[in-house]
Amino acid sequence: MPQINFDASQVEPSVPFETLPSGKYLVEITKSEVKPTKAGDGSYLELEYTVQDDEFKGRKVWDRLCLNHSNTKTVQIARANLSAICHAVGVLQLKDSSQLHHIPLVINVKTRKDQSTDDIYNEIKGYAKFESAVTSVQATQYPQAPVDKTVPPWGRGQTK
Repeated sequence: MPQINFDASQVEPSVPFETLPSGKYLVEITKSEVKPTKAGDGSYLELEYTVQDDEFKGRKVWDRLCLNHSNTKTVQIARANLSAICHAVGVLQLKDSSQLHHIPLVINVKTRKDQSTDDIYNEIKGYAKFESAVTSVQATQYPQAPVDKTVPPWGRGQTK
């Protein structure tokens, strides 16, 4: 029998893979890779998203964008999704998929059931720019007072 020198008390046990509940998640793209399709008739860009907050921090979700395929509708959808991702992270001139890595964005995740296997999986149905919570909280909690345009800027805020 092979000798294994392993102390399980020093390693966090793995947890079973579960789908994320449907909802919007703050994520970052942490890995990207171009892979051939199973049928060999094209290739797709596989994106790995890592959840950045809440109770699901660290969980992964994957997206496949079939950018090279014989079906033009498939390619059109993939290109539109890639454009949405680029707009969400502010990278409009994409040369390499690694340019998308580690920039926060929000994805809209849905759960789907595979009719043939009854497996439940996640599907990404939308991408959005991450708006800083600090900015939105400040805007809602501390609204700007109306400005009296008849008073010059250096005189505003002074008491009489």
